Amino acid sequence: MLKGLKSLFGSQEKHVILSPVAGKAIPMSQVNDPTFSQEILGKGVAIIPSEGEVKAPADGTVSMIFDTKHAVSMTADNGAEIIIHIGLDTVELKGEHFTALAEAGQKVKAGTPLVRFDMEKIKEAGYDVVTPVIVCNTPQFPDMVCKTGMDVKAGDVIIELD
Repeated sequence: MLKGLKSLFGSQEKHVILSPVAGKAIPMSQVNDPTFSQEILGKGVAIIPSEGEVKAPADGTVSMIFDTKHAVSMTADNGAEIIIHIGLDTVELKGEHFTALAEAGQKVKAGTPLVRFDMEKIKEAGYDVVTPVIVCNTPQFPDMVCKTGMDVKAGDVIIELD
């Protein structure tokens, strides 16, 4: 009966993107890279990570884990096309200090580990570890709300899509 009532009145369930990593959520405008700060790839939230494991930010399917393992793209079951980019210019590390824990085509639940990275070694190599979480199909979510200025745990809501 509840299911019938939900369909009659519309679901009140919010479609959200969760933080894939613990740390501090900051606005994309504060990311020291114009591709992200100017939201060229889409809107989102950046996380200054405090741990070295990226988890799925929603239920969905992994579209791609880059060969260099510094970025993951996925399509969430809620329709969001998401890119998680670990660090700035970290593609130059050619996969060093990164371990893929999932693969393209894999169905995942929110919280499933996707990539592990050695944050300290990446920093020692001179790279910023800030991790943008981008919704690439932003125009499909005109009421998207990004939550920043707070400490987050992996699994905390950072983006409300509707």
